[in-house]
Amino acid sequence: MAGAVASASALLCLPLQKPIRTTLRFSTKTHSFHFSKPKVSAFRWNSVRVRPVITPCNCFSSNTTHYEFSDGSSEVELRLQLGGQDDVSAKDILVDADGTSLTVKARRAGSFVTLIDTNSLFEKIKPAETIWYIDDDQLVISLKKQDPDLKWPDITESWESLSAGSMQLLKGTSIYIVGDSTEINEKVARELAVALGYTPLVTKELLETFTKQTVDSWVHSEGSDSVAEAESAILESLSSHVRAVVATLGGCHGAAGRTDKWRHLYSGFSIWLSQTEALDEDSAKEEARRHIEDGSVGYSNADVVVKLQGWDTDHAKSVAQASLSALKRLILSDKKLPGKKSLYIRLGCRGDWPNIKPPGWDPSTATDAPPPATLPN
Repeated sequence: MAGAVASASALLCLPLQKPIRTTLRFSTKTHSFHFSKPKVSAFRWNSVRVRPVITPCNCFSSNTTHYEFSDGSSEVELRLQLGGQDDVSAKDILVDADGTSLTVKARRAGSFVTLIDTNSLFEKIKPAETIWYIDDDQLVISLKKQDPDLKWPDITESWESLSAGSMQLLKGTSIYIVGDSTEINEKVARELAVALGYTPLVTKELLETFTKQTVDSWVHSEGSDSVAEAESAILESLSSHVRAVVATLGGCHGAAGRTDKWRHLYSGFSIWLSQTEALDEDSAKEEARRHIEDGSVGYSNADVVVKLQGWDTDHAKSVAQASLSALKRLILSDKKLPGKKSLYIRLGCRGDWPNIKPPGWDPSTATDAPPPATLPN
């Protein structure tokens, strides 16, 4: 099973629309290509970074429990069917809410039965303001949201609710998947694209289509520097586009693995899929912290990190869910992040992320470099 340890996140799902075709061009010192790419209307937004740990959703409800859910802006309401029991009173109900957890039990035939038990509410609540009452054959629970501006698609954080909720936070910002494995990057990127209604793009496919050779043969004939340079040119062309999930090349010949090739990757939210042999989340988090503080690996520039224990293609959706959860936490920690990403693009992706300089700043003459990424405590 693929375990995931990650960093902050965002949510909402848009249907894919028929794209308008336009020509996108890019070039390197040794190659010149062009290809058609869907044109998407521009958005405005902003960004920064943080890094929490992702825990798997553990939501349980009995097979006979049915519920209705509604979001009323400052609070959410959950209605649970009590199964047509007569003479149900307050003493027959137990409701325990705390932060992002909720446990609900009801007495049946002399013993308590669990109706819902989750430690992954969609977002944080104010447990002291929880209200519940019995309405005919329903238990009504009102939970006060800590963030009244965040729309909850459902009571718990799940693949479905993250997919349905992400665009309200992403605001069209593209996503870049980076890491050592090209295969993993591609599989997870496609899952995310389908969930979000984004355009899936794979730099490996683009490179191989327009050079008429495989990346491996290219590396063998011209070296990994040439491949990284070409991929960097593709990323430059894609940096002004929105609503795309881009899977980048893995390994030493990919642009994302090089610290000097991140100028255009900063235009979107980047997710580093990092394989680890760590046996628990604390060890994996410490491993990520060391990589980020060291700064020698280009992937350490990513906005969030998702640690994987092993890999199988069947785990792609689980890793994609962890990635969305991480992005949700990231953006909720600073809602100006999508707008900051947009500003970075409008100013020309000059490499001054996350400390964006005023208009007119020239990176070629700058003496002050942005500080290295750090993993907050």
